[in-house]
Amino acid sequence: MSITEVMKARHSVRQYKNQPIGAETLLVLQSEIDLCNKESGLHIQLVTNEPKAFDGFMAHYGKFSGVTNYIALIGEKSSALDEKCGYFGERLVLKAQEQGLNTCWVAMTYSKIKTAFTVEKGEKLCAVIALGYGKTQGVPHKSKAISEIAKVEGKMPEWFKNGIEAALLAPTAMNQQKFMFTLDGSKVSAKAGRGFYTKLDLGIIKYHFEVGAEKEFFYKTYGAVAK
Repeated sequence: MSITEVMKARHSVRQYKNQPIGAETLLVLQSEIDLCNKESGLHIQLVTNEPKAFDGFMAHYGKFSGVTNYIALIGEKSSALDEKCGYFGERLVLKAQEQGLNTCWVAMTYSKIKTAFTVEKGEKLCAVIALGYGKTQGVPHKSKAISEIAKVEGKMPEWFKNGIEAALLAPTAMNQQKFMFTLDGSKVSAKAGRGFYTKLDLGIIKYHFEVGAEKEFFYKTYGAVAK
């Protein structure tokens, strides 16, 4: 399955089966988490067999059930933390989908179980990603038109259009899609709009765009040239 097919197949899922994640799949996820932490300087942690975080009132209010596995997105406090967590968190979301798992971004409707992960001095828990085998595969979200979230002078290059279409597949808080991409010559910029968790969303959509664009001279927000 191509990365574009993975993006299209992945939808938010809140109800999960009572089915443990296999050891090989956990190893793949942990390896990807290790890579993300090395590249980003984040302190992302995989939590398994932990039912308390999604067993409280807020989780039930958010219609979560059966969640016993999640990824805790943790890093040093800074103005860039939310965006960085969004960027590398979405990379992990797509890796999980590739492994046959379902996911859901969660920023509020869970309980912080201090014994489940480690937050060092100067660090902050940004968000978590619910993880497991969904009772369903979820449903696609509604998307804005390309013209509503992209600005370009003249004809839109195919690579840029591909990147925008990939960004529109990305999850955003309450499906706001409050972001704008601008193409100036060969330079791409992306800005978040106003609203809840838009900085986190900005990281998520940047990752989708960069994977979708597949431009040789297009540099990623973090790290290497896009493949």
